[in-house]
Amino acid sequence: MSYIKPQFKHPRLQVNDLGLTHRDYEGALSTLCAGCGHDSITSAVAQACAELSLPPHKIAKLSGIGCSSKAPTYFLNNAHGFNTVHGRMPSVATGANMANRDLIYLGMSGDGDSASIGFGQFAHVVRRRLNMLYMVANNGVYGLTKGQLAATAEQGMKSKSGEASLFTDIDLCVSALQFGATFVARSFSGDKSQLVPLIKAAISHKGFAFIDIISPCVTFNNNPDSNRSYDYVHDHITTAAVADFVPVKQEIRCENGQSDSEDICLHDGSILRLSRIDADYDAHDRIKAMTKIEQHKAEGKILTGLMYIDPEADDYHEINGTSDAPLNSLKQETLCPGSHVLKTINESFR
Repeated sequence: MSYIKPQFKHPRLQVNDLGLTHRDYEGALSTLCAGCGHDSITSAVAQACAELSLPPHKIAKLSGIGCSSKAPTYFLNNAHGFNTVHGRMPSVATGANMANRDLIYLGMSGDGDSASIGFGQFAHVVRRRLNMLYMVANNGVYGLTKGQLAATAEQGMKSKSGEASLFTDIDLCVSALQFGATFVARSFSGDKSQLVPLIKAAISHKGFAFIDIISPCVTFNNNPDSNRSYDYVHDHITTAAVADFVPVKQEIRCENGQSDSEDICLHDGSILRLSRIDADYDAHDRIKAMTKIEQHKAEGKILTGLMYIDPEADDYHEINGTSDAPLNSLKQETLCPGSHVLKTINESFR
């Protein structure tokens, strides 16, 4: 059950280029647990879309099943939305993208939805380079079914009930890099100054963009023995590259205090500014990104920031040479040109 927010808003709220306020990018009142990191993610998505001045009706938000997959209800109330079955969001996103390539696709998933039942679907939507932003709200547990450990829980990690993870975890950033994602980042739901620029950059990236967002579960996974708790993440977080997204119209500064930066021009002409923590870090090196993640994990640290980007990436439509016009805009005579065309095609194979 969701609740409708009151329509009243202050008459002097700041508006974007479309004349819309931040409130116009919000959704229903959240029914998630008070303090849930997922609510911070939904707020970051709404802020990013508002600052980019995206028309809500040009956005499609899709999700699977889980606490994280409830989250799209709480942002972009006027966007298109589809809540799919468990682990099957990538298939629906692919079908929708094939029918209308002109929409902006935001996928919202969780550790169980993507790393367990939907892992196969996740692998194929990445390798096909579907033009979308795929976000995982990663809390290491199954919150809707009372806190069982997820596949992203590191070996030895303990749940609130004392259950210990016996197996090696699935690192979705490493998996995304291996499968061919052209934009890979990790952030923390409690670090909005980092998360919002990453979301804005990922939306503007052409190709498959993936952000793994550590989002502690305040009910089932905020205990001292969990490396997904607020205290653990704050104490062990390490930033690799802070994304300072700079739209063409107006520069947005990130409060990182770093002078060493690199500007990358994205396909829409926008600029992604990387502020490097390590002098030798190269966000264009896929292998080094995977190595960095594993090195920090071995030290008990969580590496956040932009791990990898390919600014020259192509997407599914370019790879397959699909129609420039969205399929839902094609007329009947184009889709079914008649028997004479079929006859010509058949003759060409004789």
